[in-house]
Amino acid sequence: MSTHEGRIVEQRGLWLDEFHVGDLYRHRPGRTVSEADNIFFSTLTMNPQPLHLDAAWSAQQFFGQRLVNSLFTLSTLVGLSIGQLTLGTLVANLGFRDVTFPAPVFVGDTLYAETSILGVRPSQSRPGEGVVEVEHVARNQDGVVVARCQRAMLVLSRPAQS
Repeated sequence: MSTHEGRIVEQRGLWLDEFHVGDLYRHRPGRTVSEADNIFFSTLTMNPQPLHLDAAWSAQQFFGQRLVNSLFTLSTLVGLSIGQLTLGTLVANLGFRDVTFPAPVFVGDTLYAETSILGVRPSQSRPGEGVVEVEHVARNQDGVVVARCQRAMLVLSRPAQS
């Protein structure tokens, strides 16, 4: 068995007391959306919408090309935040609201996410846990907002030192 003299650091999300109202987290790196992402996500979730799958048909529609599935965009937006905010500290998602997609996402776009902390409070019914409310925003490579949502989540409090 080897000995280790330095600090041991394990990547994790934030404990409840580490969230502060008004803080803004920018999640990097971004994620470039591929054609395979769009097709796989759409077919995996049983969504046969031709706007996502049929290039020839989509070329004749308003945007002139296929749109990336908006639920892939939402999932990626939330996913980009996990390593920095909730990795191993999230108990559960409590809900999403005010989900909007103000601009389209196309294959080849790169998504960048940021999260603003809107509210933090201890749970009244679950000791050692608390509710954190956030707003997630996704921007493409040009800085255009392509998705926005508010999310409530149940997060662990910092464990007691033993």
